[in-house]
Formats: sequence, C-alpha cells, structure tokens
Amino acid sequence: MKKTLTTFQSNPTIAKIIYFLLALSTLTPWVSTATALFSGIFFALLFKIPNPTLNKKISSSLLKWSVVFLGFGLNAVDALETGSEGSLITFSSIVFTLLFGAFLGKKLGLDKTIYRLIASGTAICGGSAIAAMAPALRANERQISVAMATVFVLNAVALVTFPVVGKYLHLTQEQFGWWAALAIHDTSAVVGAGQAYGEEALRIATTVKLTRALWIVPVSLIASLTQSGKISLKTMPTFIIGFVIAMLLNTYVPFFQQYSHVFNFIAHKGLSLALFTVGCTLDVESVKHVGTKPMYQGISLWVIISSISLIAVMNIF
Repeated sequence: MKKTLTTFQSNPTIAKIIYFLLALSTLTPWVSTATALFSGIFFALLFKIPNPTLNKKISSSLLKWSVVFLGFGLNAVDALETGSEGSLITFSSIVFTLLFGAFLGKKLGLDKTIYRLIASGTAICGGSAIAAMAPALRANERQISVAMATVFVLNAVALVTFPVVGKYLHLTQEQFGWWAALAIHDTSAVVGAGQAYGEEALRIATTVKLTRALWIVPVSLIASLTQSGKISLKTMPTFIIGFVIAMLLNTYVPFFQQYSHVFNFIAHKGLSLALFTVGCTLDVESVKHVGTKPMYQGISLWVIISSISLIAVMNIF
C-alpha cells in the first residue's frame, strides 16, 4: 500500500493534473484565500511541483497584479485619511521591528544579511521587502531563501490564526484591519486575513499595509547606501505605484468606478491563485532548510510585534 502511494506521488503526470485542478479550483467563488493557501501546502507535502520556475513566476507576478487591481476598489481620499490617522503607529512599529530584529539576530549569532532580511520582511511587507532588500544587501540565493521561507511559514500561520483571535477578542472591523496590517508580514496574507474577517477590515488592512509597504523605498535605499556606499533605484516597488494609480483612477474617473466590482473580483481570485502557488513552495525540505535560529528570530519578533500592535489598536481605535 505504501509503495503504491509513493509511486502515485512520484508520477509527474498525476502531479501535473492535480496541480492544475487545484489551481483551477482557486478561481471558483467558494474557495477562500486560506483554503487556496493550504491546498498549495497540501500539494507540496505530497507531490513535487511540476515546474518550480513557472510556479515562482506565477506567484510573484500574480500577487503584484492582484495588489494593483485591489486599488480599483479603494477611494484615494479615504485611503489618505486612513493612512494619516496611524502614520505615527506605522513609523514606530517599523523602526522598533528593524532595531529589535537586529538585536535578536545578533544575540542568536545569525548571519547579518539573513537577520536583516527577516527583520525587514517582518517590519514592512514580507517577501516583497525581502526581494527589495536583497540587492541592496547583496544577499545570495541561500540567504534569500532562508528569509523567504521563514516569512512564508509565519504568513501561513497568521492567515489562519489572526481571524480566529480577532473574533475571540471581539475586535471591530477597524481594529482588526489595523492589527493585521501592522502585525502580518506579507501583503497577500494581510489581504487574505482581512478578507476572512470582513469587507471593512479588508479595506483598512489593504490601505494601511500598502501605505506601510511604501517604506520599502527609503529603507532599501538606506540599506543600499550603508552596504555599498551608493543608492540603487532597482529597489523601487513598481506594483505599489500601480496600486496608487489604480486607486486614483477609481476615485476620479467614473468609468473605473462603474466596473470596480469586476476589478475587485479579478483581484480576489488572482490573490487566491497566487496564495496557492505560494503554498506549493512550502514543502518539508524548504521548512527544514530554514533551521531553528532564523525561525526562532522570526517567531520571537512576530509574537512581540503582534502583541504590542494588538494592545495599541485595542486602546487607540
């Protein structure tokens, strides 16, 4: 029986068929973002990805385009008001996370580049921040993969646990939106958790998170300057610029307002498919590759930031 199962799992044709069917299912109305993510993880535990390179490209591109399309569902005036309300909280959380992340990394004896990547991913916007910081810090593939794996594992946990904790504590839509935006690493996980909690939580979480994500620019430019003595413009997050443009079009151009529900549907289904492909990368080997020390830094930093930000939003909003 075990031999038959192993043969079934190692069959590339079967893996391709199941991969395609699961990916296709994420585009249906009844599959949530959390379900999409965990179906990807389920696939990764049983099969090998048919085309890892293509899966990676789909994940990266689709996530960015989904974020851009989310902009068509937001109003620029409301977004500016929401972002300005907690600008001090956002700034403080980023600075504290970067400094405390560096402190933990040094105490654990971690590679400097790895702990800086993990701290940046936790402070700003997960994988996108790591991708932007990598060239600035001259990180190699191993350092990037360790940081990415750490963040992605914790994202998967956050995506499921945050809505449960939020409902248990009876957080309002506004409180949860802010908490998710401040405490969850990746934009995709923030949007997924916000969507699971409610439309208002999704709107606030997305706006605050993408306002927070703009900090990729100054932080990565400073890192580039301290690392090499010069500034690199390659770190400019173009998908965030696209999000802002989409939001402005939706606010001031009636045509885009008329079809905002269509763009919103595309964004949510694109996000589901992107999360499925992210889940497919979280196989047993990638989790083992992270090791205990980077994961300990990531978990410690995440728990502390989550707790502090939760207390803050419950007392402010």
